[in-house]
Amino acid sequence: MTFMTEERRLIQASARQFAREVVLPLANRLDPLKEDIPMSLRERMAGLGYFGILIPEEYGGLGLGVSEYCLITEELSRAWMSVGSIIRNLGLMVVQGMTDGQRQRWLPRMACGEFLGALAMSEPNAGSDVAALTTRAIPDGDGWRITGSKCWCTFADGADYIVVIARTARVTDVARRHQGLSAFLIEKPRGALPAGVIGSPMPKIGYYGWKTWELSFDDVYVGPETLIGEPGRAFYYVAHGLETARAHTAARSIGLAQGALEDALDYATQRVQFGHPIGDFQALRFRLADMATRVETARQLLRSVCEQIDSGVRCEKEAAMAKYYAAEISETVTSDALQIHGGAGYTTHFAVERYWRDARLTKIFEGTSEIQLRIISDHLLGKVA
Repeated sequence: MTFMTEERRLIQASARQFAREVVLPLANRLDPLKEDIPMSLRERMAGLGYFGILIPEEYGGLGLGVSEYCLITEELSRAWMSVGSIIRNLGLMVVQGMTDGQRQRWLPRMACGEFLGALAMSEPNAGSDVAALTTRAIPDGDGWRITGSKCWCTFADGADYIVVIARTARVTDVARRHQGLSAFLIEKPRGALPAGVIGSPMPKIGYYGWKTWELSFDDVYVGPETLIGEPGRAFYYVAHGLETARAHTAARSIGLAQGALEDALDYATQRVQFGHPIGDFQALRFRLADMATRVETARQLLRSVCEQIDSGVRCEKEAAMAKYYAAEISETVTSDALQIHGGAGYTTHFAVERYWRDARLTKIFEGTSEIQLRIISDHLLGKVA
């Protein structure tokens, strides 16, 4: 079956028009100022159904697949990766563990964009090694008290809830540490941190449009309704959605690379040196051809992964490949695009510097390139004892 059905072409065309006419002008104006994604844009995205792409129709979502999710993500990220990221409903990471009541309560609000989330999982001493998390959730009556430090919590202030991963059981066996982690979905006022939580924005070099926070939980009480699923099962809930998360990051990477490629092609036809458009020179023509080939290769790999996920086929290795390759070529292509712009590319007058800064992050978040290589090699050679 052809991946690009007529329905998907229409979805892609609509997202592309919205990204170019609405998102890109905002990105070009707000990113240099490090300002946040405006509420008006979020409301327009909600009207298009972008927050409910993966949510079933019975809960008010579009009930579409990862294929459509990534098509839309790529187009939005061509304009501004932060906007391609904000459509990710972080509550869906742990939806497998939700009760029917929690799904009825939260999913319809997520689908219409009224309930956007943030994830508090990473810690100063625990990033890729999720099992090493030390933030504790200690029982207190029917609820829990959370104590610990979190970092890299993007959108902690603007979100309506935060999913917090905390340890509810001490596990001495190193190989079984992941079994002691639990997930809590904590509702909070939009524009503020949860009651009892203090934090400060991290000084990022990119990924503007929203703030990324360091958070401190000091004996913060959360009620029993916040616990998702069974205590000690959070690692499995999160791991269940990793293939989709990696596909989403691959789509963001490809969007950045495509945006940079298009800008470089445009600049190569307009910039004149030595009496010719610089696109007439073979060195640049070949570089652009190489950039286009890398982008399309990453796109086709991702589409294969999307089809496997939508078909219910496990594809941990292939999803890791797609995320790894897309992130790697994204940095390369955006860097090449900046080089084609010359000194102009090193200014904020052109969007290519934004693509370049944001592309560098894709090799780090959602599992570093090195983590993806470990996953791939484990599938090829078996895990090292």
